[in-house]
Amino acid sequence: MASFLFGLLFAGITLLAIGLQRTYYHYPVKELKRRARAGDQIAELLYRPVSYGVSLKVLLWGIVTVSAALAFVIMSRSVEPWFAFLLVGIFVWVGFLWLPSTSLTSFSLLLARWLSPLITRLVSLLYPVLRRIGDFFLRFRHVHVQTGLYEKEDLLNLLDRQRNHPDNRIPVEDIDLVSHALEYGDRFVADAMVPLRAVKLISESEPIGPKLMDELYQSGHSRFPVYKDANTNIVGTLYLRDMVKKQVKGHVRDVMHEDVYYVHEDFYLAQVLQAFLKTKHHLFIVVNSFEEFVGIITIEDVLEQVIGKQIVDEFDKYDDMRAVAAAKARKEHDDRQAQHADYDDGQPDLEVVE
Repeated sequence: MASFLFGLLFAGITLLAIGLQRTYYHYPVKELKRRARAGDQIAELLYRPVSYGVSLKVLLWGIVTVSAALAFVIMSRSVEPWFAFLLVGIFVWVGFLWLPSTSLTSFSLLLARWLSPLITRLVSLLYPVLRRIGDFFLRFRHVHVQTGLYEKEDLLNLLDRQRNHPDNRIPVEDIDLVSHALEYGDRFVADAMVPLRAVKLISESEPIGPKLMDELYQSGHSRFPVYKDANTNIVGTLYLRDMVKKQVKGHVRDVMHEDVYYVHEDFYLAQVLQAFLKTKHHLFIVVNSFEEFVGIITIEDVLEQVIGKQIVDEFDKYDDMRAVAAAKARKEHDDRQAQHADYDDGQPDLEVVE
C-alpha cells in the first residue's frame, strides 16, 4: 500500500510539472518580457525561469519523464503493471489534454508563484548540463526541409541580407518600408500610444474662441479627447478642423463628436488598424488592465509604425487645398527674391559696351 501511495505521489509530480510547463509558456516569451518590464509582478516572476530558454524546457520535461517512470515502477510493486500503466497514463492525459490552455487559472498562478524560486534555482545550478542537452536535441530538431513556403522571419532575414549586400540595387528606404510593414503587426498599442502625461485634454465646458484655437494649434495635434468634470471621464472627441469649418461660438460640447472608442494597451497594432478602418474614427482611448485611462492612440501613430517614419500633423490645419498651394507659391517667391538679393550683393555691376 505504501508503494502505491508513493507511486501516486510521483504521478502527482508529473502532473505538477506539466501544469508548470503550460503556465510558463502560456504567453509568448516576448510578451512575457514586455509585461515584466512594464511592472507586472506575475510576469516578472514567470519570466525569470523562462529567460533560461530551452534549459527550462529540458528540466521540466526531465521531471515529467523521470517522475512518470518512477510512478509506474513503484505502483507495479503493489498492483498489476497494466493498472499502474493506466493510472500513470490518466495523469499524463489530464496534464496535457484536460488542463486549460487558453487561460491561466488562479491555482496554476499560485503554484507558479510558490515554485518559481525553486525552479529558477534548479535551472541556474544545472544550466551548463541542461544547455548541452537542449543544444543536442535542437541539433536534430532543426532539420530544414524546403517546402516552398516561407514565414515572415524568412522574409525579414532576406531583406536584411539584401540591405547589407554590396551589390544591393534596391533603395534602402524601400527595404526599410517593407520591413516595418512586416513587423508592425507584432507591436502593441503600448509601444505606439501617446502616454497620458503628454495628452492634451479639453473640457466640454471650455468656451470656443481665439485663445482656445491658438492653444490647440500650438499643440501640434488636430484631435483631442474631451472630458466632463474629471479628466478620466472622456465624453467625446474634438477635431480642430470642425472648429475651423463651422466657426461656431459657444462651448466645446457644441462641436465635439460624442463617439468614444476604447482599446486595451495589450492589443496588437494590426487589430487597432482594422478597428480604425471599421469605425472610421481616428482616435482611440487607451486603457490598462484596471480599466484606467493611460493614453491615446491615433491612426497616425499606427501608420508611423507601418512606414517607420514620423507623420507630421502639420497640414491638418489646412482645410482648403488652395491654401496649401498659395502658401507654397509664397514660399517659392520669397526664395527667388532671396536668391536675387544674394546675387546682387555678391557681384559687381556690369556695364554695357557698345
